[in-house]
Amino acid sequence: MIKTHLSDEQLVSQYLSGSEVAIEALIKRHEQRIYSYIYTIVKDEHIANDVFQDTFIKIVRTLKGGKYNEEGKFINWSMRIAHNLSIDHFRHKKRMPLSRGGEDYDIFDTLDLKEESTEDKLIYSQIKTDIVKLVEYLPNDQKEVLKMRLYFEMSFKDIAEETNVSINTALGRMRYALINLRKMAIDKKIQLTMA
Repeated sequence: MIKTHLSDEQLVSQYLSGSEVAIEALIKRHEQRIYSYIYTIVKDEHIANDVFQDTFIKIVRTLKGGKYNEEGKFINWSMRIAHNLSIDHFRHKKRMPLSRGGEDYDIFDTLDLKEESTEDKLIYSQIKTDIVKLVEYLPNDQKEVLKMRLYFEMSFKDIAEETNVSINTALGRMRYALINLRKMAIDKKIQLTMA
């Protein structure tokens, strides 16, 4: 029998030594947090259940394959898997558009152009490309919050929980991300408006 006072790493170790009860304890310990996180992304109970099951299937396969790295916490690693599988769901369903590079969600593809002229479309396309490039130059903590907020439409409360910081810190990172984007645009002489 697995005792609840064991750490996640101890449970992982016991599971890798053959204890199926250990993985059950890990799932039970973290199921609510992981499921809730998935649901905030997919916003559908049935899809969330499917992604949740896929998450733990991938966790088990990764553990059994010896690819788990204990540098980080088990829950953070599990949440990254849940996050990636949630986004993969949208990619497969083509409900979340992708950028040309195929790796990052491009929120600008969901916006309609008001002007239909070819020139306006070209300008708008260049603005989108420039912004996506500038985002990659942000410090990682700012880039992470900006993408969670704009690309995945997460609340600042959810962002704070996911990144293990206070809501005020998440808000501050978003604010600095926007300030830094404006500064970089000015420094690089990039126009971010249609006018």
